[in-house]
This record gives sequence, C-alpha cells and structure tokens, in this order.
Amino acid sequence: MKSQYKDFLIRDWQIKDRTVAAELIHSVLSEYNLGWEPEGADLDVLQVEECYLQNGGEFWVIERQNELVGTAAYYPIDRGKNSVEIRKMYLLPQARGCGLGKYLLQQLEAAIISRGFEQIWIETASVLAEAVKLYERYGYEPATGVETERCDRVYLKLLN
Repeated sequence: MKSQYKDFLIRDWQIKDRTVAAELIHSVLSEYNLGWEPEGADLDVLQVEECYLQNGGEFWVIERQNELVGTAAYYPIDRGKNSVEIRKMYLLPQARGCGLGKYLLQQLEAAIISRGFEQIWIETASVLAEAVKLYERYGYEPATGVETERCDRVYLKLLN
C-alpha cells in the first residue's frame, strides 16, 4: 500500500515502525480510558510479521510530515465465511476530522475485496463514538460474539 490523502501518506508497515506504532495505539487507547494489552489484544501490533504479514493480512501506517499519526490493518479470521477483521484503526487527534478515517475504511475495504473476502468483522468499544458512527454509516451491521475484553460492540459487513 502506498497512497496519499491530502497531506497524509498511507504506506505499508516497516520494522522501524514497531515501537512508534505501538506507542501511538497505546496513546489513543489511553485517551479513551481503554487499557493497553501488550500480552493480549495488542500483542498483534508487537508481532506484525506473524499476525498480519504471514497470515495474508496487511498493516498500514499513516504519516504526516514524516511523523506517524495513525494505523490501520486487517487479517483473515475463522469467524464467518471467508472473513477478515479490520483491526488497529487508530488516529491521533491531529489526524481526525478531515475525512481520513472514511478514506482509510474505503481503502481497507478495497484491499479486502480485491483479495476475494466475503465478510468484514470489526470489534470496537462504545466510547470510540466516532468509529462507531463511521462503521454504521458505511453499512456495518451490529452482530454478536465480542471476543476482545475491552470491546463491547462487534460489527459485520457482507461483501457482494
């Protein structure tokens, strides 16, 4: 992935991004009083190669003026039929409110569709109100079966 949105560069994760991406995600979680779980729900950001790249997923970082301001990722899962889960879609405050979240979701969906997947799952927390609104606005339907402890919502989108 290499894409430009306004003055943001969206690109594939690189090894040099590991610590900064983890700190960024930790920061956003803290902002919403959600716990950072490096041994659990956030282990994947510390093991991008094993969790995403070697399993047919992708992990992207978003830069503005050579500084990481966001992340977005997906990987195949065993839930549903021919499914992926969108994960780690986090933006720092200075990257919000300009349409970047919408653009990222569209780019993730395009990548997922191009690989022939049929379902997209997303787990999130109600306190991430902007994310909840975005997912609902773009056709994600409430589902059941939350698997991540800090999350209280799960969404599903069927692809045609």
